[in-house]
Amino acid sequence: MELRDLSDHIEYRAGRGIEEVARELGRDPSDFVKLSSNENPHGPSPKAAVAIREAATEVHRYPKAVHADLTAALAEQWGVTDEQVWLANGGDGALDYLARATLDPDDEVLVPTPGFTYYGMSARFHHGRVSEYAVEEGPDGFEMTPEAVLDAYDGERVVYLTSPHNPTGARFTLDEVETVADETGEDTLVVVDEAYGEFADAPSAVSLLDERDDIAVLRTFSKAYGLAGTRLGYAVVPESWGDAYARVQTPFAASVVACEAGLAALGDDEHVAKTTESVEWGREYIHDELDARTYESHGNFVLANVGDAASVTEAAKREGVLIRDCTSFGLPEHVRVTVGTRAETERAVDTLNEVLGE
Repeated sequence: MELRDLSDHIEYRAGRGIEEVARELGRDPSDFVKLSSNENPHGPSPKAAVAIREAATEVHRYPKAVHADLTAALAEQWGVTDEQVWLANGGDGALDYLARATLDPDDEVLVPTPGFTYYGMSARFHHGRVSEYAVEEGPDGFEMTPEAVLDAYDGERVVYLTSPHNPTGARFTLDEVETVADETGEDTLVVVDEAYGEFADAPSAVSLLDERDDIAVLRTFSKAYGLAGTRLGYAVVPESWGDAYARVQTPFAASVVACEAGLAALGDDEHVAKTTESVEWGREYIHDELDARTYESHGNFVLANVGDAASVTEAAKREGVLIRDCTSFGLPEHVRVTVGTRAETERAVDTLNEVLGE
């Protein structure tokens, strides 16, 4: 008995946790701040935290009713039908459902590089093949352009647009999303990943679904709502796809705890406002104070060119600041710094400036 051929599959490498690094260095976890995983430094929505505790007594039940309740709440928020909201175990789970619904064996997808590795991983899991388009640095920073996508496009079944893009922070306008959808084939689905959408001062591509059936939008509760650990995300899909979800989802696609947390978080505007305002301040602070080239960002992080990302990341780690070495994204000169609390962000900038000045 042998496994299927996994030789072309790429491992997803998450940022290391504080406890893991503290054990490695023989230090107390309280010595560290983690700004390497684009998490919410203000924690979960307080209303969601209450809901999670209360949901603990209901985890012996399957999440049928609360799943429907959260679906309905999201549909109302976006002005779509309940059938257009596909709840999932994180945004990556929604990517899997879209792959199940669209990909036949050997169908190709087009993904950004650098970019989120799970786009390609999900396609390969479903026996698809992966092509890439480049997100390249120009005179004014990293550029997300329809031309770059369309120059690489060769009839792929799915095209992924990350907006805002991780790790660069760049984004597509709605006109640019429509240009890609207009210029790709009628059998091509354009997936717009808006995991960082709450941090961008721009309308969501969900608005395009009123007129189009070739775009789907990915959203998550992991970032602005602070629920990364619950694994809750969703896709918003064209109305004509209404009956497909039941055929591609796993039984009970999101847990009772996740759904109750999501419902509560949707009603916590204060927490989202606090988070987005903090991110806006932090991005500006990093741009102004860090002694390295930084790039305009519409996410909850800032990309910086530090020359040797591996050595700078290692030196910062030994000073108790965890940031993301972007070598794994194909950017060996760059690091990504998540916006933390004010104290965490200021500490990170001070530490990096000391490291860069050595």
